[in-house]
Amino acid sequence: MKVLKSYQVILTGVFFMLLTAGSMVGQNFRMDNSSEIIVEGTSNIHDWEMKANSKKGGATITTEDGKLTGISSLQVTVPAESLDSGKGGMDKNAYKALNTSEYKNIEFKLDEVKKIEAQGSDSYKVNGLATLKISGVSKQVPVAFTVKLSGNKLQINGEQKINMTHYKVDPPTAMFGTITTGEDLTIKFKSTFSK
Repeated sequence: MKVLKSYQVILTGVFFMLLTAGSMVGQNFRMDNSSEIIVEGTSNIHDWEMKANSKKGGATITTEDGKLTGISSLQVTVPAESLDSGKGGMDKNAYKALNTSEYKNIEFKLDEVKKIEAQGSDSYKVNGLATLKISGVSKQVPVAFTVKLSGNKLQINGEQKINMTHYKVDPPTAMFGTITTGEDLTIKFKSTFSK
Protein backbone atom coordinates (compact mmCIF):
# COMPACT_ATOMS: atom_id res chain seq x y z
CA MET A 1 0.00 0.00 0.00
CA LYS A 2 2.84 2.38 0.91
CA VAL A 3 4.58 1.53 -2.37
CA LEU A 4 1.41 2.34 -4.33
CA LYS A 5 1.08 5.69 -2.54
CA SER A 6 4.72 6.50 -3.33
CA TYR A 7 4.11 5.77 -7.02
CA GLN A 8 1.03 8.01 -6.96
CA VAL A 9 3.04 10.88 -5.45
CA ILE A 10 5.82 10.43 -8.02
CA LEU A 11 3.38 10.24 -10.95
CA THR A 12 1.51 13.31 -9.70
CA GLY A 13 4.81 15.22 -9.45
CA VAL A 14 5.92 14.17 -12.95
CA PHE A 15 2.51 15.11 -14.41
CA PHE A 16 2.66 18.52 -12.71
CA MET A 17 6.19 19.14 -14.04
CA LEU A 18 5.13 18.22 -17.59
CA LEU A 19 2.06 20.45 -17.34
CA THR A 20 4.15 23.39 -16.10
CA ALA A 21 6.83 22.85 -18.76
CA GLY A 22 4.14 22.68 -21.43
CA SER A 23 2.82 26.14 -20.51
CA MET A 24 6.27 27.73 -20.96
CA VAL A 25 6.79 28.09 -24.70
CA GLY A 26 9.99 29.14 -26.48
CA GLN A 27 9.46 30.83 -29.85
CA ASN A 28 11.91 31.85 -32.58
CA PHE A 29 11.38 34.85 -34.85
CA ARG A 30 13.23 36.32 -37.86
CA MET A 31 13.38 40.01 -38.72
CA ASP A 32 11.19 41.08 -41.65
CA ASN A 33 12.66 43.23 -44.42
CA SER A 34 9.88 45.75 -43.78
CA SER A 35 11.58 46.70 -40.48
CA GLU A 36 12.86 50.26 -40.24
CA ILE A 37 16.19 51.32 -38.72
CA ILE A 38 16.96 55.04 -38.97
CA VAL A 39 20.00 56.98 -37.76
CA GLU A 40 19.34 60.65 -37.00
CA GLY A 41 21.97 63.33 -36.44
CA THR A 42 22.70 67.03 -36.59
CA SER A 43 25.12 69.34 -38.37
CA ASN A 44 25.90 73.03 -38.31
CA ILE A 45 23.68 73.38 -41.42
CA HIS A 46 20.69 71.06 -40.90
CA ASP A 47 19.55 67.83 -39.27
CA TRP A 48 20.00 64.64 -41.26
CA GLU A 49 18.99 60.99 -41.30
CA MET A 50 20.15 57.74 -42.85
CA LYS A 51 17.99 54.65 -43.38
CA ALA A 52 19.25 51.08 -43.35
CA ASN A 53 18.32 49.47 -46.66
CA SER A 54 19.51 46.06 -45.47
CA LYS A 55 19.27 44.39 -42.10
CA LYS A 56 18.87 40.95 -40.58
CA GLY A 57 18.13 39.70 -37.12
CA GLY A 58 16.43 37.18 -34.91
CA ALA A 59 14.73 36.91 -31.55
CA THR A 60 13.90 34.06 -29.20
CA ILE A 61 11.25 34.70 -26.59
CA THR A 62 9.44 32.67 -23.95
CA THR A 63 5.75 33.00 -23.24
CA GLU A 64 3.43 31.56 -20.66
CA ASP A 65 -0.29 31.45 -21.34
CA GLY A 66 0.25 33.86 -24.25
CA LYS A 67 2.14 36.41 -22.10
CA LEU A 68 5.77 37.45 -22.67
CA THR A 69 7.93 36.11 -19.84
CA GLY A 70 11.45 36.39 -21.27
CA ILE A 71 13.72 37.24 -24.19
CA SER A 72 16.58 34.76 -24.36
CA SER A 73 18.15 36.29 -27.48
CA LEU A 74 17.79 39.36 -29.69
CA GLN A 75 20.36 40.18 -32.37
CA VAL A 76 20.38 42.62 -35.29
CA THR A 77 23.06 43.18 -37.94
CA VAL A 78 23.12 46.14 -40.34
CA PRO A 79 25.68 46.31 -43.17
CA ALA A 80 27.24 49.75 -42.60
CA GLU A 81 27.20 50.63 -46.30
CA SER A 82 23.46 49.94 -46.49
CA LEU A 83 22.92 53.19 -44.55
CA ASP A 84 21.53 55.68 -47.07
CA SER A 85 20.83 59.39 -46.70
CA GLY A 86 19.84 59.90 -50.32
CA LYS A 87 22.90 62.12 -50.72
CA GLY A 88 25.89 60.32 -52.21
CA GLY A 89 28.50 62.75 -50.87
CA MET A 90 27.22 62.49 -47.31
CA ASP A 91 27.04 58.70 -47.53
CA LYS A 92 30.63 58.52 -48.76
CA ASN A 93 31.84 60.66 -45.84
CA ALA A 94 29.85 58.55 -43.37
CA TYR A 95 31.32 55.29 -44.72
CA LYS A 96 34.81 56.78 -44.46
CA ALA A 97 34.18 57.81 -40.84
CA LEU A 98 32.85 54.32 -40.03
CA ASN A 99 35.85 52.74 -41.79
CA THR A 100 33.51 50.40 -43.68
CA SER A 101 36.36 49.00 -45.78
CA GLU A 102 37.53 47.21 -42.61
CA TYR A 103 34.38 47.01 -40.46
CA LYS A 104 31.48 45.90 -42.61
CA ASN A 105 28.67 45.59 -40.06
CA ILE A 106 26.98 47.40 -37.21
CA GLU A 107 25.82 44.82 -34.66
CA PHE A 108 23.35 44.82 -31.77
CA LYS A 109 23.06 41.97 -29.25
CA LEU A 110 20.82 41.91 -26.18
CA ASP A 111 22.91 40.71 -23.23
CA GLU A 112 20.46 40.80 -20.34
CA VAL A 113 16.81 41.53 -19.64
CA LYS A 114 16.40 43.33 -16.33
CA LYS A 115 12.66 43.99 -16.37
CA ILE A 116 9.58 43.15 -18.43
CA GLU A 117 6.54 45.26 -17.59
CA ALA A 118 3.09 44.63 -19.10
CA GLN A 119 1.62 47.74 -20.75
CA GLY A 120 -1.64 46.13 -21.85
CA SER A 121 -2.96 42.78 -23.03
CA ASP A 122 -0.17 42.23 -25.61
CA SER A 123 2.31 45.08 -25.10
CA TYR A 124 5.37 45.18 -22.84
CA LYS A 125 8.11 47.59 -21.84
CA VAL A 126 11.53 45.93 -21.61
CA ASN A 127 14.66 47.25 -19.89
CA GLY A 128 18.03 45.61 -20.16
CA LEU A 129 21.64 45.73 -21.29
CA ALA A 130 22.92 45.25 -24.83
CA THR A 131 26.23 45.32 -26.69
CA LEU A 132 26.43 47.69 -29.65
CA LYS A 133 29.36 47.20 -32.02
CA ILE A 134 30.23 50.07 -34.37
CA SER A 135 33.41 50.39 -36.42
CA GLY A 136 34.92 47.43 -34.59
CA VAL A 137 34.34 48.92 -31.11
CA SER A 138 31.93 47.15 -28.73
CA LYS A 139 30.21 48.97 -25.87
CA GLN A 140 27.58 47.73 -23.46
CA VAL A 141 24.68 50.16 -23.16
CA PRO A 142 21.42 50.28 -21.21
CA VAL A 143 18.42 49.78 -23.51
CA ALA A 144 14.66 50.27 -23.26
CA PHE A 145 12.15 49.25 -25.89
CA THR A 146 8.56 48.13 -26.35
CA VAL A 147 7.48 44.67 -27.46
CA LYS A 148 4.09 43.79 -28.94
CA LEU A 149 2.96 40.21 -29.50
CA SER A 150 0.36 39.67 -32.20
CA GLY A 151 -0.16 36.11 -33.41
CA ASN A 152 2.92 35.07 -35.39
CA LYS A 153 4.32 38.63 -35.32
CA LEU A 154 6.59 40.32 -32.83
CA GLN A 155 7.08 44.09 -32.98
CA ILE A 156 10.05 45.71 -31.23
CA ASN A 157 10.19 49.51 -31.24
CA GLY A 158 12.42 52.05 -29.55
CA GLU A 159 15.33 54.42 -29.86
CA GLN A 160 18.90 54.58 -28.60
CA LYS A 161 21.08 57.66 -28.19
CA ILE A 162 24.82 57.23 -28.70
CA ASN A 163 27.93 59.37 -29.00
CA MET A 164 30.02 58.58 -32.10
CA THR A 165 33.32 59.32 -30.36
CA HIS A 166 32.67 56.53 -27.82
CA TYR A 167 33.10 54.14 -30.76
CA LYS A 168 36.22 55.94 -32.03
CA VAL A 169 34.26 57.43 -34.94
CA ASP A 170 35.18 61.01 -35.83
CA PRO A 171 32.04 62.95 -36.80
CA PRO A 172 32.05 63.30 -40.61
CA THR A 173 32.73 66.65 -42.27
CA ALA A 174 32.05 67.95 -45.77
CA MET A 175 32.85 70.90 -48.03
CA PHE A 176 36.45 71.17 -46.76
CA GLY A 177 35.31 71.21 -43.14
CA THR A 178 32.69 73.95 -43.52
CA ILE A 179 29.93 71.42 -42.76
CA THR A 180 30.43 69.56 -39.48
CA THR A 181 28.21 66.96 -37.85
CA GLY A 182 27.44 66.63 -34.16
CA GLU A 183 28.81 63.79 -32.06
CA ASP A 184 25.42 62.59 -30.82
CA LEU A 185 23.18 60.26 -32.81
CA THR A 186 19.77 58.73 -32.26
CA ILE A 187 19.09 55.25 -33.63
CA LYS A 188 15.36 54.64 -34.08
CA PHE A 189 13.99 51.21 -34.80
CA LYS A 190 10.55 49.89 -35.75
CA SER A 191 11.22 46.21 -36.18
CA THR A 192 8.85 43.42 -37.13
CA PHE A 193 9.81 39.77 -36.57
CA SER A 194 7.89 36.76 -37.87
CA LYS A 195 7.88 33.06 -36.93
